[in-house]
Amino acid sequence: MTDDRSQASGLVQWSAMTVDCPEPNVMADFYAALLGGVVTRRIRGEANVDAGDKLINFRATPDYRPPTWPLPEVPMHAHFEYVVEDPHAAAQQLLPLGASLAAHQDPDNPNLLVMLDPAGHPFCLIRSSAAVRH
Repeated sequence: MTDDRSQASGLVQWSAMTVDCPEPNVMADFYAALLGGVVTRRIRGEANVDAGDKLINFRATPDYRPPTWPLPEVPMHAHFEYVVEDPHAAAQQLLPLGASLAAHQDPDNPNLLVMLDPAGHPFCLIRSSAAVRH
């Protein structure tokens, strides 16, 4: 796959990511604010966010347990990574929205800040000047 989207020819086309959580509406509101998107659907047990080329579905899961990363008891499964100009400044804006700072941080990487969304899913804020596209 190349960076030129018109040249990409994968087997499938990206549709959306579904995230398990205890409160879909809380998560949808948080991610709509985080990504500058809009909540497009709220039904019992589900809420969706459209953030341009990103569609995220939040689904209520009975007995939800947040990841315990970096401990292995409840695996992370997946996490989002976001590029921002200043991770600490972005974190200050996300805290009132329901995010929290993860207890575990990489002391060797000052350009990365690990946070938790309202359901406890880890996500990373990466300084734009240090970001490398994987």
